[in-house]
Amino acid sequence: MTIRARLFAAMVLTVLGPLVTIGVALSAFGTLSDRFDDVQRANAAQGLALDLKFAVTDMNGWQTAYGYDDGRSRTTFVTSARSTRDLLDRAQRELTAPRERALLEELGGAYDRFMRLDEQAWQALKDHRPEATKRILLGPELEHYATMARAAGELATEQDRSAAAAATGFDDARDTAKRELVAVGIGAGVVIILLLITVQDVVKLALERRDEQA
Repeated sequence: MTIRARLFAAMVLTVLGPLVTIGVALSAFGTLSDRFDDVQRANAAQGLALDLKFAVTDMNGWQTAYGYDDGRSRTTFVTSARSTRDLLDRAQRELTAPRERALLEELGGAYDRFMRLDEQAWQALKDHRPEATKRILLGPELEHYATMARAAGELATEQDRSAAAAATGFDDARDTAKRELVAVGIGAGVVIILLLITVQDVVKLALERRDEQA
């Protein structure tokens, strides 16, 4: 290859090298950013599912409590039930995968039945029929609670899987970005070596011509 050809190739590589490096870096960081967003969304959904699972258990516990303390825990139960409803509504807005929707529909139906039956239990307690209240709370209400707890547990498991998959996706994207950047770094090193060789040849040629003219 002539000196002129080498100089031309060196100039082309000088221009293309930084462009390729910037392109690869932007692509890698863009992919990492997308995967990181996936991780954040998955973690938020996981937290929501766990909150809902806890809320269902908390609500049932306070219902049982008011049935055995002559209604003193009723206010706490109502607050817990409202919190559960709020979490359920939020989950229905944010968790939209088919499996998630099916579980939330099942959970929501059991919640509605639970609350309708709770009105009967509360009315019986106000009518001084505590045994009737206990029969409701320890009978059909436990069945509705079991349905809610199972659906909430399966929903939490689904989110655990999604969070794990998102974390794996981020790790894979990070490893790919590392490999791409290392490859670009090696390429940049090759370009630098070629430039140094070309400069050395140009200097050598210039010295030879100078000696010839002397």
